[in-house]
Amino acid sequence: MKTLPAVAGSLVGLLAVLSLPGPEPPVAPAPARGHGFAWNQDAFWRSLEKTYGDARAVGCRAADPVAARELSALGSTADRLLGAPLDPGAAVLDSVERRFFTLAPLVAACPRHLGDYVRLSGRLREAIKWQSRRWDVAGDAARARLYRSLYGLRGAVEEVMLHHPDSVTALLDGRHEPSATPATTVQGVEIHSGDILVSRGGYPTSALIARGNDYPGNFSHIALVHVDSVSHVASAIEAHIERGVAVSTADEYLGDKKLRIMVLRLRADLPQLARDPQLPHRAAALALERARSGRIGYDFEMDYTDASRLFCSEVASSVYRELGVTLWTGLSTISGAGLRRWLASFGVRHFETQEPSDLEYDPQLVVVAEWRDAATLRKDHIDNAVIDAMLEGAQAGDALSYAWYRLPVARLAKAYSWTVGRFGAQGPVPEGMSARAALRNGAFSDRQSQIAARVTEAAARLTNEQGYPPPYWVLLDLARREKAASDRG
Repeated sequence: MKTLPAVAGSLVGLLAVLSLPGPEPPVAPAPARGHGFAWNQDAFWRSLEKTYGDARAVGCRAADPVAARELSALGSTADRLLGAPLDPGAAVLDSVERRFFTLAPLVAACPRHLGDYVRLSGRLREAIKWQSRRWDVAGDAARARLYRSLYGLRGAVEEVMLHHPDSVTALLDGRHEPSATPATTVQGVEIHSGDILVSRGGYPTSALIARGNDYPGNFSHIALVHVDSVSHVASAIEAHIERGVAVSTADEYLGDKKLRIMVLRLRADLPQLARDPQLPHRAAALALERARSGRIGYDFEMDYTDASRLFCSEVASSVYRELGVTLWTGLSTISGAGLRRWLASFGVRHFETQEPSDLEYDPQLVVVAEWRDAATLRKDHIDNAVIDAMLEGAQAGDALSYAWYRLPVARLAKAYSWTVGRFGAQGPVPEGMSARAALRNGAFSDRQSQIAARVTEAAARLTNEQGYPPPYWVLLDLARREKAASDRG
């Protein structure tokens, strides 16, 4: 009879030990050159919504000629920008930004010009990318200009698209950059070995990765394409939190939950490619060989200088770096104290790193194509708005919490995952992630999903009331309101 109390006491003691939270992970200081970007144009955004309402009221007969003239004028400006080098602070670039934004409500009200507006965004993006070849893209002025122009162009186009989802073309062609590497066709686009796929996942953590940056973006994941020179079969080499570096077929890659995909390619006129046109294929082959030769764990610390473990961006940057091409010429920075505290609780230790969204701004790369699913654009925007509202809370002191009573079970699950991992299997807690980080991840995802569901309902009601979908700044207001209600609840 003495055995039962002893066993019970041992179990209680074990439960108590497993329930001890332990110290919080250290938080690295903010990067010296980092600081968060802010548009500071709320009054301008609100004025655009009023312009949209006015354009709907007067009708397209009056708005169409104005839109057509401005489309033509901005197209001529785009052509000039491809021939006259400018500094990133040039006034003409400010003018182009404001005129493109001002044109958006007219096109949203009169969708006849939607296709021309989308194509104009591509021409302006190419012109800005061409200009940036001469800029110090690590400097504040160039970083801000590239972000304002490229992120801003996409944001304006998508606001217009959301008013006319049935008219949206899923594929937007970019620049047809030549390449000597093996190629295949995927979803109507010629993909070359060495191309880089930048995508946005559909999960709450994907939204956090996309927005958790001094320059909040639209993308959360990187994959490197390998095309076999004989079979022309495409593979995607990528790093997953759950299983480390893995190789996927094109169908597997596309079948994973994604809200958008962009194809980037090294410029053919780079000196490294002039000397070795097959360099991108050699980089992809090197990544493929390493992925198949042994397990490479996921790098939760986001240390882009250590290739022993890889996060998604490193899959591309590490092999290209070995062959003489340094991607992310302007490194990403994460400065916000609340955001750094949150990311540290997930295991991040490096806050000057390589964020997926920022790769688009690298002047060595051109945008070949971009897929956007009109049906998922609204979810993308709502997820972004909720994350932005939550990150405001993080800056104000909100912590990533979890149910304390789940910690013992999570630690047992972590021990089990470690054990089966020694035999090549995958447990419920990824290698490199602590039990507490796993609990925080789950609690964060649940909360973001709950708030997003409430914002979705509120946005649908507002759409029915006013006859058009709320723009992003209104979604952010809704997200702040629903987050506050969740905090009270």
